[in-house]
Amino acid sequence: MPDHFIEFRQVCKSFDGLAVLDNVSFYVDPGETCVILGRSGVGKSVTLKHILGFLKPDSGEVWVGGQEITGWDEPRLSEIRRRVAMVFQSGALFDSLSVWDNVAFPLESRAILPAGVIERRVWELLELLEVAEYANRLPAGLSTGVKRAVAIARALAQEPDAILYDEPTTMVDPIMAGHVSELIRKLKESFRKTSVVVTHDTHLAKKLADRVVFLQEGRVAFFGPWADFEASPEPFLRDFLLLDALIPALDQTV
Repeated sequence: MPDHFIEFRQVCKSFDGLAVLDNVSFYVDPGETCVILGRSGVGKSVTLKHILGFLKPDSGEVWVGGQEITGWDEPRLSEIRRRVAMVFQSGALFDSLSVWDNVAFPLESRAILPAGVIERRVWELLELLEVAEYANRLPAGLSTGVKRAVAIARALAQEPDAILYDEPTTMVDPIMAGHVSELIRKLKESFRKTSVVVTHDTHLAKKLADRVVFLQEGRVAFFGPWADFEASPEPFLRDFLLLDALIPALDQTV
């Protein structure tokens, strides 16, 4: 197994002449949860898209699973996308499929799995993510928070080596945000999958992070354990934590 499951080496990416990622370097070890923090527009989601090959760097290298994927074409990137699942902000569920069928989809694509095995696994995941009551519903009838939970269940059905979360607690009410963050924490403890969580929510980061990447103006302004991030004397990090502390912590009991 490689030392790092995900690694960025001096990655640069610009759009219309504006640098979004500027010599970004960091790594995520197997089984570790890395939280990418920063204000809006600093390149957090762009970073995730590089991990899956949806975007390619202008320069630098992206490594996933011990392989340098920067120059890979789509057929080869499909290998990475089987190993690394993405939970999008929107959930990206299939609108015409029920919740049950959405979660079953990655399993049914494996022709070798018997129907009984698929059925048991789908129900296990729906129960684990606490969305079994919505099994027969279509995504259009679900709240944003429930869609996120279903999307996480579908990602786990893929049995990936790593999961990427793009702003998992945004655009939901505080109770559902607390619920989703608690689900992700339980999954971290149960499965110990390599994870990257993009967020601006320090309450979520404190709960999940083994390591923090803080992006500012396209650069890595901090990379290290949460305790070091929280204790940093750097004024811009102190200001970020202070402003976020004004937002009431989510109820962790939901």
